[in-house]
Formats: sequence, structure tokens, C-alpha cells
Amino acid sequence: MSKNKLIYLFSEGNKSMKTLLGGKGANLAEMMSIGLPVPPGFTVTTEACNEYYSKGGTITQDLKSEIFKALSKIEEDTDKKFGDKLNPLLVSVRSGAVISMPGMMDTVLNLGLNDETVKGLSKKTDNERFALDSYRRFIQMFGDVVLKIEHHLFEKQLDQIKKRYNVTEDTELTIEALKELIDSYKQITKAETGREFPQEPKEQLLLAIQSVFDSWNNQRAKVYRDIHDIAHDLGTAVNIQAMVFGNMGEDSGTGVAFTRNPSNGEKEVYGEFLLNAQGEDVVAGIRTPKSIDQLEKDFPKAYKQFMEVSALLEKHYQDMQDIEFTVENKKLYLLQTRNGKRTAEAAVKIAVDMYNEKLITKKSALTRVEPNQIAHLLHPQIDLEQELKVLTKGLPASPGAATGELVFDSNEAEELSSQGKKVILVRPETTPDDIHGIVAAEGILTTRGGMTSHAAVVARGMGKPCVTGCDEARVDLDNQELKVNDKIIQKGEIVSIDGSTGNLIMGSVKLTDPGLNEECQKLLKWADEIESVGVRANADTPEDAKKAREFGATGIGLCRTEHMFMGTERLPKIQEMIISDSEIEREEALEKLLPYQEQDFYEILKAMDGYPTTIRLLDPPLHEFLPNVHSVKKDLDKLINQYGENSHQVEQQRQLLNKVRSLEESNPMLGFRGCRLGILYPEIYIMQAKAIARAAKTLVDEGYTPKPEIMIPLVGHDKELVILKEMIEDVIEKHTRSEHEQKLYHIGTMLELPRACVTADEIAEHAEFFSFGTNDLTQTALGYSRDDAEGKFLAHYMQNEIIPENPFMTIDQKGVGELITTAVDKASRTKPGIKLGVCGEHGGDSQSIEFFYKVGLNYVSCSPFRVPVARLSAAQAALKLQEE
Repeated sequence: MSKNKLIYLFSEGNKSMKTLLGGKGANLAEMMSIGLPVPPGFTVTTEACNEYYSKGGTITQDLKSEIFKALSKIEEDTDKKFGDKLNPLLVSVRSGAVISMPGMMDTVLNLGLNDETVKGLSKKTDNERFALDSYRRFIQMFGDVVLKIEHHLFEKQLDQIKKRYNVTEDTELTIEALKELIDSYKQITKAETGREFPQEPKEQLLLAIQSVFDSWNNQRAKVYRDIHDIAHDLGTAVNIQAMVFGNMGEDSGTGVAFTRNPSNGEKEVYGEFLLNAQGEDVVAGIRTPKSIDQLEKDFPKAYKQFMEVSALLEKHYQDMQDIEFTVENKKLYLLQTRNGKRTAEAAVKIAVDMYNEKLITKKSALTRVEPNQIAHLLHPQIDLEQELKVLTKGLPASPGAATGELVFDSNEAEELSSQGKKVILVRPETTPDDIHGIVAAEGILTTRGGMTSHAAVVARGMGKPCVTGCDEARVDLDNQELKVNDKIIQKGEIVSIDGSTGNLIMGSVKLTDPGLNEECQKLLKWADEIESVGVRANADTPEDAKKAREFGATGIGLCRTEHMFMGTERLPKIQEMIISDSEIEREEALEKLLPYQEQDFYEILKAMDGYPTTIRLLDPPLHEFLPNVHSVKKDLDKLINQYGENSHQVEQQRQLLNKVRSLEESNPMLGFRGCRLGILYPEIYIMQAKAIARAAKTLVDEGYTPKPEIMIPLVGHDKELVILKEMIEDVIEKHTRSEHEQKLYHIGTMLELPRACVTADEIAEHAEFFSFGTNDLTQTALGYSRDDAEGKFLAHYMQNEIIPENPFMTIDQKGVGELITTAVDKASRTKPGIKLGVCGEHGGDSQSIEFFYKVGLNYVSCSPFRVPVARLSAAQAALKLQEE
């Protein structure tokens, strides 16, 4: 393979060349190689795209020569001539990224038409209406994609012509209407660009290829790549292919189909078909198509062939396929196949079913599902135990449910979402330019389009609920309202959609959290069979602990005790302890809290019977439990007005004000918190240790096996751990009856300071386990306050590639990761076999889990609803490293 070869005929490639030919080009070549009916064509490679950008956006003379040489081969294969007035070859020009980006880049169909070749096409096909329809489509698409003329200008003219000729569908336009439309489209082109519509086919082709290259870096493509974590330097291939026509009349059509249902994974061909149409009509949702079953009635022979091809392609690629096809004069042609986008539910079912069907291995099944898709399975569903005001019903294009304010504009959806508002985006149909609105919205509804339209495909890929083809509804963009029969819904009103049923519902609805279905539980069970890091949960309540067990957690990696003090009965007692002036007064106040803490620990340890439960002793600074200075001062002024300067009530309030002021900190995160509290106010940690010990003792008496792990936060010096560990061990000794009971306890620390990591060998001498608190470790290592960083500069840093991703979501491997690696190495040398875990938010992030597995951690801990995600991520990390 020549490194400088920038053009490949479909007959020269195969599916293994995806990086060079893009997904579409590689699959077209593969289909041709196995004898399927693919119109001839060639691919301009991703290398050519990158070369185009390196040359400042210029197509080189060498590339032009290769393009026209390859074009001559299509002419030979089709017995047609590009630009010929009697027998013209027309081509499509389509993008083809390495990783599928449906609708994000540009396409031009019917290229090669002009005022002369349209006459030749008309005569050759004996179908003037078809030729004119193809020409008007070409001018509109070329004008939009290549010449950058606003799409709505063409649409407005089309609507006016329809009204003038009293028709509703494009297919009803007469020859005279189409001629008038073409003339008006040319006038639009001249008015908007200052030049006539390009008539030279070779110029059209080069401009179209350049536009597809340019579309790699259009805004919607960049947004899509950011959302789906696709590299920005891959480039796109361009596929030039001989046109076949689904708009030649009632014996032609076009469609899109999946070899399995992309919404629920059922093993059935699932697709849509339009008579007398071109492919963009289905994808764009301009017309609401018919079910694929209609193809059997209209073209039984093509239908039978298509079903055979579908089965062949799925078996060949060993995955569910998304197939674009055209029927021209009752003959079937394939224009694309790719691994189909699917919902989370479908992804899991397809993976499990294909293993059961012996199409793929168990390991392959585990890699077929993106871990975050598991989180989508836990998206809310509508609680059916309520009365619903259903307005109308569309097509259930992507499951799940959502409630929000009605908006009609993607920019507005993005703006409202940034303000914390939930919105439902409603459009006649979405276009790729709506990508940012789809990202921002809770759900999407379109009044046109089918279940393979742009909105449906993109929403499914994102796990967002979507309803399409809601044809009883009408969008009035001028008045910003939605008309459903006699009902008018204004922008800003609350509506709900159910992507599982297709219902549009007035008002908000009660939602429920679903559980994991049978297939998902089976897949996760397979994941647990792969030896990798264990998965625990962060849980502060018995309910969280039970949910964690339900989702397969093998313990609690972080139980935050400060959350237990916030209840209405408890907060006054912790405040009483804080404002006490002596140790005795503090102990008396803490004694009142002891029963609450004991009951908390009893319930959590009971829920996690037999599983390790890491309980972090009080961590935040004490001022967080007190009212702020401003509110205390305000109350003091009120009391002075009511009782006078020297009253008992005023004196008490002054004492509180002084205490609150004394506990105020300039930087609380780095101040008087964590183990520092335990050393200066040991009675706090003594009370908590006593509560843990009493709860564990009661559970042992009841026949349970509690496994408490007491975690001391924010240790930076080994002596801090020594002091507090001895104190806690004394408490445990007083409340246990045997050495066996004492072995149930483990005492360790949370590593969340750089100094703790680089002195981990010293700290490990006194710890039975380490748990990395990666949230605070990231803040202390990077010098970022999370709230300030995310609110002020982090987005700019990521957009300008100063940093690759949000370090609070995905571990910063070169910085924070290096600290963790250092700590693991040092701790393991001092105490081989020491238990090592992570309990920060990164414990639920797939990329971070892979890193934690590599460096040798024993477990990760995350929120209960992230546990299934982490279980699959852990298995995939292990499988990936096995392959390496």
C-alpha cells in the first residue's frame, strides 16, 4: 500500500481499512468485495483530508488528477459520462468519518446536473419530472452545503410553489412547478452569492469535496466529537459514488433499516421506507415514512433480497447493522452499512442475545456495551400509577421520559439549560445544526420524521428520550407555539414526553427509577467473572446501602458521617457541641448525639452484612454546621430591638456571633478540618468510634457479621494517624469482648494531600488500608477550587485544549495519577498487600477505572447508581490490558 495513495476505488478496499477510508468507505468496499449490489465509486482518504488542512485548505493538483482518474473508472463501470449532455453520470459526495457521526457532516446528491445534463437525464430515462426533481434537489443541497446559502430561503420558496400549485407533498409538484422552482432557486443563488449557479460538473465536484473536508471542523461536528469523546485530528474521508435514484417514480424509493430493533434490541428488521424519494428525505424527516413492511407490498422481490442481505451483513460484521438502501426501478442497491446506534436497553439485549446465538464470545459481548449506557438504563420512566393528560401520540423513537419547558429553538434550549432549567426541544424536524439543543434538552419531539430520522438516531446515541412523527401536532415558529388539535401550548409551558410510548403529555409527570433488567444483570454477572478491581459504593444512609447492594456493590467505600448530623433533630445538638466552651460541655452535647450515630451505623452495617463498610470520621470544618455571620448578626439586631442591649437573650446571641466569627476560615478546604478536628477535639472522634463499636457489638449479638473500616480523613503526617489510631483502638478495646471481635475492625486513612502520597511509606506503617480521596487530591494537587474552576475557567481550558478533560470527572493521570502511583509503590513496599482503594467521584468514571486497575488498586467506590457502570468498566479495563 503506497503511503501517498490518496484515492481508493471501492474494489480496492475492505473493512480493515477504516482508519484510512472512514467507516462508510471501508464498509462500501467490504460489501462490494462480498458481492453485494453497491453502486461503483471511490474514496478520498482521511490522509487526503489531513493533507488538505496542512495545505491551508487547498486541494492539490496531484489529488485533483487522482480524483478525475478514479472518476473515469466509474464512467467505465456505469457506461455513463460525467458532464455528458446525452448520457450523464451523476454522483453523490458523502462524508465518511472513522467513527460514525450521523448527520454531522455534509452530503451532496445528484452532482453533475446542469441546464444541459438535466435534459440528457430526462431523455435517457424518459422521465422529465424525475430529472427536474433531481435538479431542484441538487441546486438546493449544493446551495446549502457548498455555497452556504441559508437553507430556509430554499424551503420558503418550495412552500410558496406548493401553495401556488395547491399541493402538500413534494412528490405532487408538476413539471411546470418544478421548472418554476428551479428558476427561483437559481435566482436565490445569484442574489446570495453574486454569481450564477455553477454549471461545470468538474468544478461542482471539487467544490463539494472541499465542503465535505471543511465540514469536519464545522461547529456541530466539533460538538458531537466533544460529546462522544472522538479525537479531533482523525479527519474525514469523502466517498464519490455513482447515483442510483429512489425518486424515479412509484417503482422506486429509499429507506433506512436496522437488522435489529435499535430501541429495544428485539431480533427483527426495523426500518422505514419512502416511495419516490431520495435518502435525505428519510434521514432529515421531511416526510414521515412507512414501515419497512411496506417494501414487501410494493417491491416483493427487492424486499426478499433486502432481508437476505440484512441477515448476511449482520452475520458478516457480527453486530447489528444500520443499512441505507435505494430501490431504482424495482432493483435494490446498498448505499451504506455500519454498526447501528442503539439505546442502552438495546445494546445490552443485543450483546447478550448474540452471545446466546453463538455469534460472539462472552468477552466480545462485554465490550459491546459502553459503560455509560448502563447508566442510561437507570433513566427515569413515567409512573403509570398517575392520571396522564395525553395530548397526542407520535413514534417512540428513543425510550425514557422527560419533563420540561417547551422551547422551539436550539440556541434557547442551550441558554435555558445553562441557567439550570429543564427544557423539551420541539421542532418540525431536527437538522445536524440542532446538535447543541439536543444536548441541552431533557427530551426531543419532532412533528415530522420517522424512527430513523436525525433526531431519533442522535437521541438514541445520547440516551435521551425522543418522540418523532407527531403529525397531529403543528409547530408555529412565528408565534412560538405548538398546536395539537384544538389545544395551543405556548413556549415556556410545561410538557412531558414518553419516548417508550410516543406520548406527548401536558404538564409535569411523576417519574420512577427503573431497576436493571434480566439481560443487564446477566451481562454484569459476566463482568464480575473477570478479575479486576472490586466495586464498592459511596453510601451515607441505609437506603443508599441497600440500593448499592441491589446494584452489585461489594461493600461501602465511603460513608460520610457529616451527612448524619444535618437532620432537624440533630443539627441543634451538633451546634450545641460546637459553641461549648469546655471539653466537658462538648462531651455532654456529644453524648446526646451518640444514640443517633449508633443507630445510623447499626442500620448501615446491617444492610452491608458481611461486606466491608468504610466509615469516614467527621471531615468538614465546624463552621459548616453553624449559621453564617450575616444571619447571626441580623438575628442579634432583632433581639436588641426586642429586649434591649443587656438582656440574657442578647448576650447569648453575642456569644454565638463571637463563636461563629472565631470559626470562620479564609480557605476552609485547607483549614481546620479532617484529622485536625480529631486531634484538637478528640471527644468528637471518640464519640463516633464508640457509636461504631456499640453498633457492631449489637449486630454480632444478633448473628450478623459487621465489617467496619474506620477511615481518618486528611492525614498528611504519619504522627496524625498514630495519635488518632491509638485513641480509636482504646475505644474499640473497651467495647469488644474478644480478639475475634477486634479483628472485625480495620483502621486506615484517606489520602487526599500530595504530602500524604509522597510520604505514603511512613503513613502505611500505621494504616491497614488507604483510600484515595481523589476529589480533594485533585484540588490540592492542581491548586484548583472545584467550584471556582468549573464556574469560571475550566470550560475555556478544555475548549482551548489547555487540558484534555475535566480533571474532576476523569483523573489527571500525569499529575494526580503520578501522586497515586507514587503512593501505591511506597505503601506496597512498606506493607505488602495493604488494601488500596479510591472513593472520589472518579471511582465511577470508565477511563479513570482503567488507570486505577493499571496501578494496582483493589477497589473503586462510587455513588450507588454508578455501581453498574463501574462493574462493566472494571471488566473492560481488565480485558483491554489482557489484550495488550
